[in-house]
Amino acid sequence: MRTLNVALGDRSYPIRIGRGLLDDPALIRPFLKTPRVAIVTNDVVGPLYFDRLRATLQRADVAVHAVELPDGESHKDWQTLNLIFDALLAERCERSTTLLALGGGVVGDMAGFAAATYQRGMPFIQVPTTLLSQVDSSVGGKTAINHPLGKNMIGAFYQPRLVLADIGTLDTLPDRELRAGLAEVIKYGLIRDFGLFEWLEANIEGLLARDPDALAFAVERSCANKADVVAADETEQGERALLNLGHTFGHAIETGMGYGNWLHGEAVAAGTMMAAELSRRLGWIDAADVARVEALHLRAGLPVFGPRLPVERYLDLMASDKKVEAGRLRLILLRAIGNAVIHGGAAPDHIAAAIEARCR
Repeated sequence: MRTLNVALGDRSYPIRIGRGLLDDPALIRPFLKTPRVAIVTNDVVGPLYFDRLRATLQRADVAVHAVELPDGESHKDWQTLNLIFDALLAERCERSTTLLALGGGVVGDMAGFAAATYQRGMPFIQVPTTLLSQVDSSVGGKTAINHPLGKNMIGAFYQPRLVLADIGTLDTLPDRELRAGLAEVIKYGLIRDFGLFEWLEANIEGLLARDPDALAFAVERSCANKADVVAADETEQGERALLNLGHTFGHAIETGMGYGNWLHGEAVAAGTMMAAELSRRLGWIDAADVARVEALHLRAGLPVFGPRLPVERYLDLMASDKKVEAGRLRLILLRAIGNAVIHGGAAPDHIAAAIEARCR
């Protein structure tokens, strides 16, 4: 097991990474205010891991309540969120009860938002079970639900007390979900960690083959990057926005195509290629750099073109992005592979041309 730390003063918390962590109650019990937990999971992950985690907690004399949600991005809404509140109220859970998210990014986001708002805040633990959630969404305290007009537009910053990433849960992850998670790993290499990008070029097939050492390295290196950025800019006033490379374009794809039709990582991959194309058109990177970024995404089995929505539809959806400031769209672009910047000066026709070039 390896342990990283998200340094946020008295709200700092550890990220534990390893195999078999779900079976050790000593890794969770010290982070509970009281011996009572509500586990939020879904109807795919629950049958795989809920009983195992409940048995672990019960060995530490912790009472466990179950909250099972329907699976999928299409259910990341107010109606499904209310199922969590219904369960917490029915079980008379108190403010001191810990809410534990067992699942991927959707479960983690929704459980975190519920924890932030139930009785004005209850303790929260992340137990991510997908590659995407282990390398990215479980760390940093972003919680949200979707709105028909925009992804993750309603939420809160609310940090967990612990992130417990059991690499063993990736053994049951579908191949498509594994590939989607790799998009976020590639992102860290592109925005700030050129060494990671080079490592991915040498090891991407090992990750696809689920080599345990390669997966552990990718999760640890990604979490280290995320923890550094979050510690410096918790509420995304500056540097943390760099973590959204490809996301403004990608969120437009997810919203425009209907939540769940494109996985988040797939949309981010296509969006990253749009950002790379725009960076090339601005003269910051060259065609060889774009080809190199594309090649890695292709080897990871990720899309490098977005769906052919009208360009005007992309631009309209992007205008609702959270990074719009004073009416101006700020995009995350590449000065070089391993060096991303926040840029609010791209001309609309350049943005439109980059989207058009990367739609198919």
